[in-house]
Amino acid sequence: MRSRFFTRKGEGWPAKAGRRRAAAVLALTLVLCGGPARLAFAESWWEKMMGKGAPAGQPAPAAPAAPQNEAPGTPKTAPPAAPKDAAPAAPGPAVAVIQPMVQSVTEFIELTGNAASVNTVKLISRVEGYLEKIHFSDGQLVKEGDLLFTIQQEQYKAQLIQAEAQVKAQEAALFYAKTEVKRYTALQKQGAAAQVIVDNWNFQAKKTEAELASAKAQVDIAKLNLGYTEVRAPFDGQMGRHLVDPGNTVGGAGQQTVLAEILQLDPIYVVANLSEQDLLKVRANLGQRRLSYAELVNIPVEVGIENGTNYPYRGTIQYVAPGIDPQTGTLLVRGILRNPNRTLLPGFFVRIRLPKGKVISEALLVPDRAVQTDQGGRYLLIVNGDDVIEQRYVKLGELSGEFRVISSGLNADDRVVVGDLWRAAPGLKVTPNLTTIDPAGPNGEGDRQ
Repeated sequence: MRSRFFTRKGEGWPAKAGRRRAAAVLALTLVLCGGPARLAFAESWWEKMMGKGAPAGQPAPAAPAAPQNEAPGTPKTAPPAAPKDAAPAAPGPAVAVIQPMVQSVTEFIELTGNAASVNTVKLISRVEGYLEKIHFSDGQLVKEGDLLFTIQQEQYKAQLIQAEAQVKAQEAALFYAKTEVKRYTALQKQGAAAQVIVDNWNFQAKKTEAELASAKAQVDIAKLNLGYTEVRAPFDGQMGRHLVDPGNTVGGAGQQTVLAEILQLDPIYVVANLSEQDLLKVRANLGQRRLSYAELVNIPVEVGIENGTNYPYRGTIQYVAPGIDPQTGTLLVRGILRNPNRTLLPGFFVRIRLPKGKVISEALLVPDRAVQTDQGGRYLLIVNGDDVIEQRYVKLGELSGEFRVISSGLNADDRVVVGDLWRAAPGLKVTPNLTTIDPAGPNGEGDRQ
């Protein structure tokens, strides 16, 4: 009987287990001492020893080929790690920038005032009668001499006829008196008439001449009264609404009935009050020299409406009060300008700009829209040399058209952000897009190109 510890070929289980443990120790030694090449050899050897090769009928997978530039048996090394350089930063957003424009600018005083009509006339009836007809529509534009109202005319026509008849009667009486003077003068020379009769007819002739002159004057008065029955426009202007309807009696004794109002709108006045401080600044700029009236009426006045930014209307000074109002401490200034399209109406609030008498030779100007405001004051966004936006507080000067004079805080070579202000913020790196300023901008025309 064979022992249970031996196989059919005479090998027992303990001997087979010992061989497997020895193979495992040998493979571990090759792994620890031989590197990657020996590890591959150990794995292949181990698979052969343990019977873990490719399945029957299938070829074993081929080992990866060694690189051509490596000698056989050279230890494999890990490929070099990729350099850990930072990814290139994305370019900042493009913003439009400009460099300040250098230009001579006149300093101005800005005032708030009102427009006023040059002439405002209340039309009244100068003769008594009922109103026959109105010849205009309320608010209509009229020309000088246009017929506006007609008042009852019959009685004034009759008075004119009566006055003309008196003239004819006096002319006849004068002719008769002169004829008698000639007759009695000849008789007196012949001794056929007394001198007293000649003197009487000379008196009658002189008296009739005076009465004839009075009659002619009555004709003129009658013509005037008849002319007053037609109320006409005293100048080119715009009518207000009529205040009396046809059929009403107007021009009664002791009353002056206002029929309507007419306003002259071209030219038009602009009126404002100049403070005493501003007046002293102007005098200081002029070297305390007093202007003559001829120089005063040539001073330009620029006017803009209240909700605008420019000063499109231009005129000249027309009147300056001789003294300061002690109640307000201001000086009344009045300008006059053309208003052909009636853009300015009486009572309009207007912005008035007057020269201070001083010129800044090399002023720095930027578009006014580039100026922003926060609790610290007025500031501009500047792109520095590193293309990073900076916030810089500035002091503002005059507004010249669409442009603002920067008195301090800005250099001529600075790059000022003028586009996409909504996304430009201090500390943001940007790509500046340099643009140019339209030279016509400070005159109120255009901006940048």
